[in-house]
Amino acid sequence: MDLESKELQRIQKEQLENALKTLRSYIYALAEQAGETQEYAEHLWSQIEKSGGVLQELAYYHDYGKFLCKHKVEGYTVADILVWQVDHFKAYMDRPMDMNRYHREKLLLSAFEIMVKMEENPIPYVSKMRSETGTDFVGKFKEY
Repeated sequence: MDLESKELQRIQKEQLENALKTLRSYIYALAEQAGETQEYAEHLWSQIEKSGGVLQELAYYHDYGKFLCKHKVEGYTVADILVWQVDHFKAYMDRPMDMNRYHREKLLLSAFEIMVKMEENPIPYVSKMRSETGTDFVGKFKEY
């Protein structure tokens, strides 16, 4: 390997390390804004950084403020999870202000957390997302 290639690799490694530090800080900042503990942020970050797909989704959201929706588990993206959460929490509209629906940061962190958990065991989440929907879910109600 020539000197130029080694220098390029060093620069790329440094850029990757800086990007990971930025995303880690972002998770910590979101957790603080959501009222979560530093321990929660550290645990979530440790899970996200193990998942290339979720890490890519987080990086894209961080950079562009929208979801890439490239990474899927059982056909679901982080955006699908977020929509399900919002729909699920509509049932709590009359509840106090401490519900997730009032905390964008909490919903976002929860969506990434659920995506990581789905990678290990999607069945409970897929089951909930299919059963806890609004009435616009095709086939939810059988016609008699």
